Amino acid sequence: MKKLAVFTLVIFLVAGITYAAEQAHTTEQVKKAEVIGNEICPVSGEKIDEKMKQTYEYKGKIYNFCCPMCVEEFKKDPEKYIKKMGEAEEGKEHSGHGKHHH
Repeated sequence: MKKLAVFTLVIFLVAGITYAAEQAHTTEQVKKAEVIGNEICPVSGEKIDEKMKQTYEYKGKIYNFCCPMCVEEFKKDPEKYIKKMGEAEEGKEHSGHGKHHH
């Protein structure tokens, strides 16, 4: 009878540790998701209206979109739009309005 009590205790300990690990993992994921905070929709190129704004997380980064249709488009080929965003950002930097001063 005593063995059973010890065994039950072990199960509780293991379950507790697993639960704690899962909780920690969840918080990690939240931290890892980086808000890009883009003001221009990567799909349409339109300025994002705060009232209509949609967000979508891809590879730990949260992107803003002007409407649900653009989110659907983005999901079809995220890399294409991310590349497009990158090029737009670089374009801004080269026009002398960039944040980086040499």
